[in-house]
Amino acid sequence: MSKIKPSKGAPYARILGVGGYRPTRVVPNEVILETIDSSDEWIRSRSGIQTRHWANAEETVAAMSIEASGKAIADAGISAEQIGGVIVSTVSHFKQTPAVATEIADKLGTDKAAAFDISAGCAGFGYGLTLAKGMIVEGSAEYVLVIGVERLSDLTDLEDRATAFLFGDGAGAVVVGPSKEPAIGPTVWGSEGDKSETIKQTVAWNEYDSSTDKFPAITQEGQAVFRWAVFEMAKVAQQALDAAGITPSDLDVFIPHQANERIIDSMVKTLKLPEHVTVARDVRTTGNTSAASIPLAMERLLATGEAKSGDTALVIGFGAGLVYAATVVTLP
Repeated sequence: MSKIKPSKGAPYARILGVGGYRPTRVVPNEVILETIDSSDEWIRSRSGIQTRHWANAEETVAAMSIEASGKAIADAGISAEQIGGVIVSTVSHFKQTPAVATEIADKLGTDKAAAFDISAGCAGFGYGLTLAKGMIVEGSAEYVLVIGVERLSDLTDLEDRATAFLFGDGAGAVVVGPSKEPAIGPTVWGSEGDKSETIKQTVAWNEYDSSTDKFPAITQEGQAVFRWAVFEMAKVAQQALDAAGITPSDLDVFIPHQANERIIDSMVKTLKLPEHVTVARDVRTTGNTSAASIPLAMERLLATGEAKSGDTALVIGFGAGLVYAATVVTLP
């Protein structure tokens, strides 16, 4: 018989607060058109994107994360010292080590919180949320900060007609804490590594030659990604609803990864979401911010009143890997 004492965590976990940060510079499609042969109408019809935000030199991954996290902590009504874990999902922090999460945890004023980064692309927020839930229920932390943050402008090839218009920068954060009732459903997640070449970095860091290569950027096979997202991710979204024990009619809000508005529209149609369900469309003015897109979209819906505290929301992220994560949550 094991001599290890059982964990004494909370019975359930929930999102208690949310915060976001968008860089000050707003970049319209006209700027993108300076380097690619396209049109504003083409970009809008293919992606729904009208503008995106690009960070300046001071708006680092850490700086944006700290701004978003401060808002989330205030929204949750707790102090930074109570944060026991900081999870940062990003693919655009260029230092392999140390994790940017440790810098963020220190500058926020946490009391030596566990801190680490994860790389799960556009599904990263869902991965982080699942880990935070486990930490709280297991009892290793009472409150966990989950951050999705990207500076994808650093990884964008502005001459690549297929991707130059897609990406933006920003940070979104949530505080996850204890709950007396279920408020974060079971996560349906996974990976399809056989499709990893459909979204990738153009050149590996150890193979990059500055004298001959362009700076490494993100590239993708647009049609293959579109088909996968529309058909396979709608199935995953339905599985998350089933796992939570609800139907589309029980939903108040749908917050998919803000990759492309055509993908969002197709998923809404495939899932047969009722008209009363509010659908996040932050992609129009924020672009694709990868791991940051879901918390940024959540923050905007709550700030504008399009969604309200206590609403039931389906969230799903999907992207490079290919990886995915979907769950049903109660909004803070």
